[in-house]
Amino acid sequence: MGDMGFWKTILSEIEGGQAVVLLYVIESKGSSPGRQGFKMAVSQSGLITGSIGGGMMEHKLVELCKSKLLKAPFTPFLKKQIHRDDIPANKSGMICSGEQTIAFFYLSTHDLALIKQIDLVLRKHVKQQLSLSNRGISLEKLALATKYQLLYSEDSWTFKENLCRYPQLHIVGGGHVSLALSRLAREIGFTVTVYDNRSYLNTIAQNSFAETVYIEEYKNIADVIPQGDFSYVVIMSFGYKTDKVILKSLVEGTYCYLGMMGSRAKIDRLYAELEEEGVMPEKLKNVFAPIGLPISSKTPSEIAISILAQMIMLKNSGS
Repeated sequence: MGDMGFWKTILSEIEGGQAVVLLYVIESKGSSPGRQGFKMAVSQSGLITGSIGGGMMEHKLVELCKSKLLKAPFTPFLKKQIHRDDIPANKSGMICSGEQTIAFFYLSTHDLALIKQIDLVLRKHVKQQLSLSNRGISLEKLALATKYQLLYSEDSWTFKENLCRYPQLHIVGGGHVSLALSRLAREIGFTVTVYDNRSYLNTIAQNSFAETVYIEEYKNIADVIPQGDFSYVVIMSFGYKTDKVILKSLVEGTYCYLGMMGSRAKIDRLYAELEEEGVMPEKLKNVFAPIGLPISSKTPSEIAISILAQMIMLKNSGS
């Protein structure tokens, strides 16, 4: 589940009158299974969403939430978990080495306005950052250039998370592969938008994972899709002619990822035509085509996995 889904679940629980304990990994070292930024919520209803690393540690802390922390409001606090069994204190119950520090927060209907605002910021890509501290949770004007920032002082701690650095996937074409890719991308935290000039497609009607946009003229699609370091664009429209129009519109833009589905023969021909029409070859070299990692994928889901794996590889490389 991506961050939008995570906070949306918390919002739904609180709107239903359920208190929630939020667990947030603010620091991790070594081989800790819970990395900085991992988070989990435990609700009075029994619902659990997210993860702080799994295993015995997570089970133990979920039981702590259910048996004690959900009973009444508490002041935010930190709990260190060390993944070794040869230490006197702070044992996590796991032996994978490393350690992590987890912040605990009590959320209830008193926090409803804040959770709604966090949900809005994530959905609308508003430039704000989340601040978690011993004083509570708040939203601030974006000032971070990095993903996270952790500050300790003698009597306080503050963890800040940049809420603008979430990847945005823009799929041009709403067919079967688009549907599979939308589902998988949402699972790992991408916001997804699908563009198509066919409003009647059953695969668009079935796509509950993406915002859908009807676009009449593909030649103007560069005016609709935002550029930037967190913008991933996949071209998989109805056919050769529309793919060519779309790529010609987008190829001059700056995106983290621009890929196009198709055979090697189709792409070679399309590139040759675009070069004849004035597109510079070096621009076309930046396009991932044929799209996806070469894993001999056949079905829509397999093709979607190959595309998503390629995007993840790029995203996690820091390129």
